[in-house]
Amino acid sequence: MKNVAIFVIGCLLFQSSLGQYYLRGEIKDENNSYLPNVRILLHSSGYLYHSGSSGEFGIPVSQPGDSLTLTADGYQTSTIHVDATEYQHLILKLLYHPPPAPKKRLLSLTKDLKGGDWKGWTVGSETYSSLVENAFVPASRFPETGFALNIDKASYSNVRRFLNMGSTIPPDAVRIEELLNYFNFGYSEPPRDSCFSIWSSLSECPWNPEDQLLFVKVCARKLDPAKIPPANLVFLIDVSGSMDLPNKLPLLKSAFTLLVNNLRDIDTVSIVVYGSTVGVWLPPTSGAEKKKIQKAIEDLSPGGPTPGEAGIRAAYRVAKSQFITGGNNRVILATDGDFNVGETSEDELEKLVALHKQWGIYLTCLGVGMGNYKDSKLEVLAKKGNGNFAYLDDEREAEKVLVREFTQTVYAVADDAYLNIAFNSTLVKDYRLIGFDNKVKVLSDSMNEVQGGEVGSGHSLLALFEITPTDADSVDITDKDRLARVVLNYKLPHDSVVKSTAYTCSSEVTPFNELQPCYRFASSIALFGGLLKRSKFIPKSGWKSVIGLAEKSSDPEDGIQQEFIGLIEKARKIYGREKKRKVEE
Repeated sequence: MKNVAIFVIGCLLFQSSLGQYYLRGEIKDENNSYLPNVRILLHSSGYLYHSGSSGEFGIPVSQPGDSLTLTADGYQTSTIHVDATEYQHLILKLLYHPPPAPKKRLLSLTKDLKGGDWKGWTVGSETYSSLVENAFVPASRFPETGFALNIDKASYSNVRRFLNMGSTIPPDAVRIEELLNYFNFGYSEPPRDSCFSIWSSLSECPWNPEDQLLFVKVCARKLDPAKIPPANLVFLIDVSGSMDLPNKLPLLKSAFTLLVNNLRDIDTVSIVVYGSTVGVWLPPTSGAEKKKIQKAIEDLSPGGPTPGEAGIRAAYRVAKSQFITGGNNRVILATDGDFNVGETSEDELEKLVALHKQWGIYLTCLGVGMGNYKDSKLEVLAKKGNGNFAYLDDEREAEKVLVREFTQTVYAVADDAYLNIAFNSTLVKDYRLIGFDNKVKVLSDSMNEVQGGEVGSGHSLLALFEITPTDADSVDITDKDRLARVVLNYKLPHDSVVKSTAYTCSSEVTPFNELQPCYRFASSIALFGGLLKRSKFIPKSGWKSVIGLAEKSSDPEDGIQQEFIGLIEKARKIYGREKKRKVEE
């Protein structure tokens, strides 16, 4: 009995000796941001611990001096000696050195031309980037201009949301290139030696008979379904308290459930959430386990603040840990954009995604909601994060973006795609690019440059220029056939070599009524956008002109085109009431 008592006392003393010190501290990165879920190996015991969601830790140790090995995805492994009697402030360094602070990037650029001032727009707590509409440019002084290609379509569904609510639309929410992107204007297979085909046509301008419209269509190559590379997808889902509305988190859950149906066994999905906590909701899971992924999506519930910055960092760490060389590595961020914890400014978020872009990880942004929707933030993230941007106003739009246009949305065939066009000043007096408008604060920076865009599989883009022609009688006969020269520069995914495709735009004018219907329909979309933006370049046109153009050129079997005509009717009534109120006042 005495021996048993001695043994028990000895065990207690031994246990006490093991836990007589308590090592406490915090782990941050070089930007002074807390790092959650860092793996901490305690050398004296061999036990593995983790930092908490706040980046802090507390570990019982048996001696005042010990050593730790810290590991985290995307960061350098660090082994350090620690003193348990002091609070530890530990720093982990990134595996990759951050690039220089990114320049403000333009959507379009005319050499040596400077922008002016414009008004910023908000609706309630919604925010939109202040834009400067592209003006007419004299071709004799500035013959070259260009724009970044992208597949963004967010503006169209957001405009539809406003009109369906019976509301006018903030002009800066109207991005005409995204309205055009929403529609299918026909597909032309690129030649074998290029990723793109280019086509153009010149016609009369329906809202200004003295001018002409140049249509430039660009079609990207379609991926061979049998050769689509494996995907490493990270769903980054905002589950904060602001998402607790039917048109937010429930809509996103439905959208991601639809997306899962497109996954293959070779694809991998992870889910990272941010709200009351930031962390991995679903560890990397094969696309073969669809029920498991869908169950994880269904179990999401909202609550807490919106630590978007921490969520973005966590998602990129997971994407990097599962990186597939030559594969499609992509974070899909779904949110109303209302970040309120951590870095929240557009400039800081731009720097954050620019760093991870260097790793070859793409970013797709899905915006939802109203009232506190932050269009400006999501647009910045998508454009600076080597990705694309869509707004989901209902389940039909979710199905369109994530099911029917899945490969366009998720699989890139070209990066840094940028189209440059040089006009023949003997034929073109002035020109203006319709859409691709730049932000006020970007134009104010003299060090700006155009950043090319990401283009998805099989995407067709249509750009429009309004042109004021010169006096044809004064033109040298040798120049009459060449209106403009187009050069499209791009890189293949995971490649640093710049490729290019060239095309010459003919000066032959096709009568407007003889144009293919889809291009006449495109002109109605551009006019519609101009009226919504209250553009000074279409003062003589009204809603009846838009409806007439659209009805005469639309395809009665195309549901999206017929819906557009309905939206024009709604806009005519809404803006008609607004005009009547102003007259009465």
